[in-house]
Amino acid sequence: MDPILEELQKEFAGKVEFVKYNVDEHEDLTKKYVIMRLPSFIIEKAGKEVARTSGTQSKEELKGWIQKQL
Repeated sequence: MDPILEELQKEFAGKVEFVKYNVDEHEDLTKKYVIMRLPSFIIEKAGKEVARTSGTQSKEELKGWIQKQL
């Protein structure tokens, strides 16, 4: 997923901030966001979760999902 996320980060520069966490190193965030599947993608606006998806996805699937939230 890393190459896809790097490409999307460039495409959405200035519109979306991408943050990646290692769930083994950040158990507090894993609990806060109730991460059950990896990878998990969460979109927040004004500090509140507005959308969530998980599992391996193609670039097109993930890009479409992000665009729907903008």
